[in-house]
Amino acid sequence: MVKVRSIFLSDIHLGTRACQAERLLDFMRTYTAENVFLIGDIVDFWAMRRNIVWTPAQNTVVQKILRRARHGERVVFIPGNHDEALRDYLDISFGDIEICGEHVHTLADGRRFLLLHGDEFDQITRHHRWIAILGDVAYDGLVKLNTLLSLVRRRFGMRCYWSLAGYAKRRVKKALQFIFDFEDTALRAARQRGLDGIICGHIHFAVIRERDDGMAYVNCGDWVDSCTAIVEHLDGTLELISWGGMQPPAEKDMRKSGAVEVLACA
Repeated sequence: MVKVRSIFLSDIHLGTRACQAERLLDFMRTYTAENVFLIGDIVDFWAMRRNIVWTPAQNTVVQKILRRARHGERVVFIPGNHDEALRDYLDISFGDIEICGEHVHTLADGRRFLLLHGDEFDQITRHHRWIAILGDVAYDGLVKLNTLLSLVRRRFGMRCYWSLAGYAKRRVKKALQFIFDFEDTALRAARQRGLDGIICGHIHFAVIRERDDGMAYVNCGDWVDSCTAIVEHLDGTLELISWGGMQPPAEKDMRKSGAVEVLACA
Protein backbone atom coordinates (compact mmCIF):
# COMPACT_ATOMS: atom_id res chain seq x y z
CA MET A 1 0.00 0.00 0.00
CA VAL A 2 1.38 3.40 -1.04
CA LYS A 3 0.57 6.27 1.34
CA VAL A 4 -0.02 9.65 -0.30
CA ARG A 5 -1.45 12.91 0.96
CA SER A 6 -4.21 13.30 -1.64
CA ILE A 7 -5.83 11.45 -4.53
CA PHE A 8 -7.64 13.32 -7.32
CA LEU A 9 -10.09 11.38 -9.52
CA SER A 10 -12.49 12.54 -12.20
CA ASP A 11 -14.69 11.18 -15.00
CA ILE A 12 -15.20 7.66 -13.67
CA HIS A 13 -18.63 7.47 -15.35
CA LEU A 14 -20.17 4.85 -13.08
CA GLY A 15 -23.35 3.41 -14.58
CA THR A 16 -21.90 3.00 -18.07
CA ARG A 17 -20.38 0.14 -20.04
CA ALA A 18 -17.26 2.27 -20.65
CA CYS A 19 -16.38 2.61 -16.95
CA GLN A 20 -13.23 0.63 -16.16
CA ALA A 21 -14.13 -0.05 -12.55
CA GLU A 22 -11.84 -3.07 -12.20
CA ARG A 23 -8.76 -0.98 -12.97
CA LEU A 24 -9.94 1.73 -10.59
CA LEU A 25 -10.39 -0.82 -7.82
CA ASP A 26 -6.86 -2.09 -8.41
CA PHE A 27 -5.59 1.49 -8.14
CA MET A 28 -7.57 2.11 -4.94
CA ARG A 29 -6.17 -1.04 -3.35
CA THR A 30 -2.66 0.25 -4.01
CA TYR A 31 -3.02 3.87 -2.81
CA THR A 32 -4.28 5.19 0.50
CA ALA A 33 -4.58 8.89 1.27
CA GLU A 34 -5.53 11.57 3.75
CA ASN A 35 -7.77 13.27 1.17
CA VAL A 36 -9.75 11.92 -1.78
CA PHE A 37 -11.12 14.49 -4.21
CA LEU A 38 -13.77 13.30 -6.67
CA ILE A 39 -13.75 15.98 -9.35
CA GLY A 40 -16.92 15.41 -11.30
CA ASP A 41 -18.65 12.93 -13.62
CA ILE A 42 -18.22 10.20 -11.05
CA VAL A 43 -21.72 8.88 -11.83
CA ASP A 44 -23.03 9.31 -15.38
CA PHE A 45 -26.70 10.24 -15.01
CA TRP A 46 -26.83 11.33 -18.67
CA ALA A 47 -25.99 7.84 -19.93
CA MET A 48 -28.11 6.14 -17.27
CA ARG A 49 -31.23 7.84 -18.66
CA ARG A 50 -30.66 5.87 -21.87
CA ASN A 51 -29.31 2.62 -20.46
CA ILE A 52 -27.96 1.63 -17.04
CA VAL A 53 -24.94 -0.65 -16.88
CA TRP A 54 -24.07 -1.17 -13.22
CA THR A 55 -21.59 -3.98 -12.65
CA PRO A 56 -20.54 -5.57 -9.35
CA ALA A 57 -17.16 -3.85 -9.72
CA GLN A 58 -18.84 -0.45 -10.00
CA ASN A 59 -20.83 -1.22 -6.88
CA THR A 60 -17.59 -2.10 -5.09
CA VAL A 61 -16.08 1.25 -6.13
CA VAL A 62 -18.89 3.07 -4.33
CA GLN A 63 -18.47 0.83 -1.26
CA LYS A 64 -14.70 1.46 -1.20
CA ILE A 65 -15.18 5.24 -1.33
CA LEU A 66 -17.77 5.16 1.46
CA ARG A 67 -15.50 2.93 3.56
CA ARG A 68 -12.60 5.35 3.12
CA ALA A 69 -14.81 8.21 4.34
CA ARG A 70 -15.97 6.19 7.36
CA HIS A 71 -12.39 5.30 8.27
CA GLY A 72 -11.21 8.90 8.46
CA GLU A 73 -10.10 9.84 4.95
CA ARG A 74 -11.55 13.16 3.88
CA VAL A 75 -13.67 12.62 0.76
CA VAL A 76 -14.82 15.68 -1.20
CA PHE A 77 -17.19 15.28 -4.15
CA ILE A 78 -17.32 18.12 -6.69
CA PRO A 79 -20.13 17.30 -9.19
CA GLY A 80 -19.63 17.64 -12.94
CA ASN A 81 -22.05 18.02 -15.81
CA HIS A 82 -22.91 14.30 -15.99
CA ASP A 83 -23.78 14.19 -12.28
CA GLU A 84 -25.01 17.79 -12.11
CA ALA A 85 -28.15 16.69 -10.24
CA LEU A 86 -25.95 16.58 -7.13
CA ARG A 87 -25.31 20.31 -7.47
CA ASP A 88 -28.68 20.76 -5.78
CA TYR A 89 -27.06 19.41 -2.60
CA LEU A 90 -23.92 21.53 -2.32
CA ASP A 91 -22.41 22.06 1.13
CA ILE A 92 -24.18 18.96 2.44
CA SER A 93 -22.47 15.76 3.62
CA PHE A 94 -23.75 12.32 2.65
CA GLY A 95 -22.23 9.38 4.46
CA ASP A 96 -19.24 11.51 5.54
CA ILE A 97 -18.69 12.66 1.94
CA GLU A 98 -18.64 16.46 1.45
CA ILE A 99 -20.38 17.79 -1.67
CA CYS A 100 -19.28 21.20 -2.90
CA GLY A 101 -19.27 23.13 -6.16
CA GLU A 102 -15.55 23.87 -5.99
CA HIS A 103 -12.72 23.69 -3.50
CA VAL A 104 -9.37 25.37 -2.90
CA HIS A 105 -6.77 22.81 -1.85
CA THR A 106 -3.43 23.76 -0.29
CA LEU A 107 -0.64 21.34 -1.14
CA ALA A 108 1.90 20.30 1.48
CA ASP A 109 4.42 22.71 -0.11
CA GLY A 110 2.05 25.66 0.32
CA ARG A 111 0.79 26.05 -3.25
CA ARG A 112 -2.96 26.59 -3.61
CA PHE A 113 -5.02 24.97 -6.35
CA LEU A 114 -8.59 25.50 -7.51
CA LEU A 115 -10.48 22.20 -7.76
CA LEU A 116 -13.56 21.97 -9.99
CA HIS A 117 -14.82 19.71 -12.74
CA GLY A 118 -14.28 22.07 -15.66
CA ASP A 119 -17.56 22.04 -17.60
CA GLU A 120 -17.80 25.68 -16.51
CA PHE A 121 -15.15 26.42 -19.16
CA ASP A 122 -16.83 24.41 -21.93
CA GLN A 123 -19.02 26.73 -23.98
CA ILE A 124 -20.73 23.83 -25.75
CA THR A 125 -21.80 22.18 -22.51
CA ARG A 126 -22.94 25.50 -21.03
CA HIS A 127 -24.82 27.00 -23.98
CA HIS A 128 -25.52 24.17 -26.45
CA ARG A 129 -26.51 21.26 -24.27
CA TRP A 130 -28.11 19.28 -27.13
CA ILE A 131 -24.75 19.21 -28.95
CA ALA A 132 -23.05 17.95 -25.80
CA ILE A 133 -25.64 15.18 -25.41
CA LEU A 134 -25.30 14.24 -29.10
CA GLY A 135 -21.54 14.05 -28.65
CA ASP A 136 -22.03 11.87 -25.59
CA VAL A 137 -24.14 9.42 -27.61
CA ALA A 138 -21.49 9.35 -30.36
CA TYR A 139 -18.81 8.71 -27.74
CA ASP A 140 -20.82 5.74 -26.43
CA GLY A 141 -20.88 4.37 -29.99
CA LEU A 142 -17.10 4.62 -30.24
CA VAL A 143 -16.74 2.81 -26.91
CA LYS A 144 -18.92 -0.08 -28.13
CA LEU A 145 -16.94 -0.30 -31.38
CA ASN A 146 -13.76 -0.25 -29.31
CA THR A 147 -14.96 -3.40 -27.50
CA LEU A 148 -15.11 -5.23 -30.84
CA LEU A 149 -11.70 -3.91 -31.86
CA SER A 150 -10.24 -5.08 -28.55
CA LEU A 151 -11.45 -8.62 -29.25
CA VAL A 152 -9.82 -8.53 -32.68
CA ARG A 153 -6.56 -7.18 -31.24
CA ARG A 154 -6.46 -9.94 -28.63
CA ARG A 155 -6.97 -12.51 -31.41
CA PHE A 156 -3.76 -11.24 -32.98
CA GLY A 157 -1.89 -11.30 -29.68
CA MET A 158 -2.00 -7.55 -29.02
CA ARG A 159 -2.66 -7.34 -25.27
CA CYS A 160 -1.98 -3.62 -24.74
CA TYR A 161 -5.18 -1.60 -24.25
CA TRP A 162 -5.94 0.86 -27.06
CA SER A 163 -8.80 3.35 -27.19
CA LEU A 164 -10.48 4.28 -30.48
CA ALA A 165 -12.30 7.19 -28.81
CA GLY A 166 -9.10 8.51 -27.30
CA TYR A 167 -7.24 8.13 -30.60
CA ALA A 168 -9.94 10.06 -32.48
CA LYS A 169 -9.96 12.80 -29.85
CA ARG A 170 -6.22 13.31 -30.11
CA ARG A 171 -6.08 13.19 -33.91
CA VAL A 172 -8.85 15.65 -34.71
CA LYS A 173 -7.35 19.14 -35.00
CA LYS A 174 -10.44 20.93 -33.69
CA ALA A 175 -10.56 18.65 -30.66
CA LEU A 176 -6.95 19.52 -29.84
CA GLN A 177 -7.65 23.22 -30.24
CA PHE A 178 -10.60 22.86 -27.87
CA ILE A 179 -8.32 21.21 -25.31
CA PHE A 180 -5.81 24.07 -25.45
CA ASP A 181 -8.56 26.72 -25.27
CA PHE A 182 -10.04 24.88 -22.30
CA GLU A 183 -6.67 24.89 -20.55
CA ASP A 184 -6.17 28.62 -21.09
CA THR A 185 -9.64 29.43 -19.74
CA ALA A 186 -9.19 27.19 -16.70
CA LEU A 187 -5.86 28.77 -15.81
CA ARG A 188 -7.33 32.25 -16.21
CA ALA A 189 -9.97 31.39 -13.58
CA ALA A 190 -7.30 30.24 -11.13
CA ARG A 191 -5.09 33.26 -11.81
CA GLN A 192 -7.95 35.67 -11.18
CA ARG A 193 -8.35 34.21 -7.70
CA GLY A 194 -4.66 34.56 -6.90
CA LEU A 195 -4.08 30.80 -6.89
CA ASP A 196 -1.12 28.79 -8.17
CA GLY A 197 -3.02 26.48 -10.50
CA ILE A 198 -6.05 24.35 -11.17
CA ILE A 199 -6.89 20.65 -10.94
CA CYS A 200 -9.88 19.63 -13.04
CA GLY A 201 -11.31 16.96 -15.34
CA HIS A 202 -14.10 17.02 -17.93
CA ILE A 203 -12.12 16.70 -21.19
CA HIS A 204 -10.64 13.21 -20.54
CA PHE A 205 -7.13 14.44 -21.29
CA ALA A 206 -4.73 13.76 -18.43
CA VAL A 207 -1.76 16.07 -18.01
CA ILE A 208 0.39 18.01 -15.57
CA ARG A 209 1.73 21.14 -17.21
CA GLU A 210 3.47 24.22 -15.84
CA ARG A 211 3.22 27.41 -17.87
CA ASP A 212 6.00 29.95 -18.26
CA ASP A 213 4.20 32.26 -15.84
CA GLY A 214 4.47 29.65 -13.08
CA MET A 215 0.81 28.62 -13.17
CA ALA A 216 0.18 24.87 -13.15
CA TYR A 217 -2.59 23.17 -15.12
CA VAL A 218 -3.50 19.66 -13.96
CA ASN A 219 -6.15 17.40 -15.46
CA CYS A 220 -7.05 14.07 -13.86
CA GLY A 221 -8.02 12.37 -17.11
CA ASP A 222 -10.63 9.63 -16.78
CA TRP A 223 -11.43 5.99 -16.02
CA VAL A 224 -12.89 5.28 -19.45
CA ASP A 225 -9.91 5.55 -21.79
CA SER A 226 -6.71 6.59 -20.06
CA CYS A 227 -7.38 5.22 -16.54
CA THR A 228 -5.46 8.06 -14.90
CA ALA A 229 -5.34 9.77 -11.53
CA ILE A 230 -3.36 12.55 -9.88
CA VAL A 231 -1.76 11.94 -6.50
CA GLU A 232 -0.16 14.42 -4.12
CA HIS A 233 2.78 12.98 -2.23
CA LEU A 234 3.55 13.89 1.36
CA ASP A 235 5.93 16.67 0.27
CA GLY A 236 3.39 18.31 -2.05
CA THR A 237 4.73 16.79 -5.27
CA LEU A 238 2.02 16.01 -7.81
CA GLU A 239 2.24 12.85 -9.89
CA LEU A 240 0.13 11.63 -12.80
CA ILE A 241 -0.52 7.89 -12.60
CA SER A 242 -1.64 5.94 -15.67
CA TRP A 243 -3.13 2.66 -14.49
CA GLY A 244 -3.02 0.30 -17.44
CA GLY A 245 -5.16 2.29 -19.86
CA MET A 246 -4.12 4.32 -22.88
CA GLN A 247 -1.14 6.40 -21.79
CA PRO A 248 -1.49 10.19 -21.95
CA PRO A 249 1.16 12.25 -23.73
CA ALA A 250 4.39 12.81 -21.82
CA GLU A 251 5.06 16.30 -20.47
CA LYS A 252 8.21 18.05 -19.40
CA ASP A 253 9.83 17.30 -16.05
CA MET A 254 8.29 19.49 -13.35
CA ARG A 255 10.45 18.69 -10.35
CA LYS A 256 11.62 22.31 -10.05
CA SER A 257 8.08 23.49 -9.34
CA GLY A 258 7.22 20.61 -7.06
CA ALA A 259 4.93 19.00 -9.66
CA VAL A 260 6.17 16.00 -11.57
CA GLU A 261 4.45 13.81 -14.09
CA VAL A 262 5.36 10.13 -13.93
CA LEU A 263 3.56 7.52 -16.01
CA ALA A 264 3.50 4.32 -13.98
CA CYS A 265 1.57 1.52 -15.66
CA ALA A 266 0.44 -1.37 -13.52
